Amino acid sequence: MQHGLSGTARLGRSGTESSDYREPKWPSKPQKTAPNFALNLANKESFGFLLTDSALWTDGEAPPRRPAETRMSDGPELTHVTLFWRKGKREDWLKFGKPVADRIVSRSERIESYAAGQVFGLVRWASNDYGTIRSTLDIVRAVDGHEPCTPVPQVDPGGDVLLSIHGWPKVAQVFRLIDAIEAAGIDPCDVAPDHWRHIHNRMAGRELPRDYSPARHRAWLQRKALLP
Repeated sequence: MQHGLSGTARLGRSGTESSDYREPKWPSKPQKTAPNFALNLANKESFGFLLTDSALWTDGEAPPRRPAETRMSDGPELTHVTLFWRKGKREDWLKFGKPVADRIVSRSERIESYAAGQVFGLVRWASNDYGTIRSTLDIVRAVDGHEPCTPVPQVDPGGDVLLSIHGWPKVAQVFRLIDAIEAAGIDPCDVAPDHWRHIHNRMAGRELPRDYSPARHRAWLQRKALLP
């Protein structure tokens, strides 16, 4: 099996692979193109049909079934996330997320759709011949048509931004926190939204975020069950 950035085939509860936090490669010499393998491949459900190296699905393992296709006009209740993949130049993927539908636009572009209340982690990376020019992670909660939302690049119409991190060292740090959550048997898609805000605020203040314990998660699920 060929691996991407994660270097491992083990999947977490959200369908993600653990990351070893190595930044994607870019061409080593200006005006020349260097070979580069597919990025993190974090979400098998997200990347099983497009934007991945076909060699990933080997050893008798079939790609996961694609979600139902959707159109951009299917209604305001869905949040649409556009992903681009131009190897070594512009690579987007979902660190975690469970789309309810998707649509193939081209060989290098797809659109994934999320229902109101779903949480996803969008990673966007880009480079030129001299190095990385963008590395971001946005954790966003999809909103319905009656909720206010914050504009997010490549997210239509936007969403409730729980965490927004720029720069590969910080992105890698959040990856480690996500891996720790999955190691505790918790799906990152179900984590309390306030915890992502806590991580964002602590990192903005250059402080260490608290761990997300199973007890904290159980308390959130009990509270969530009481919410209207």
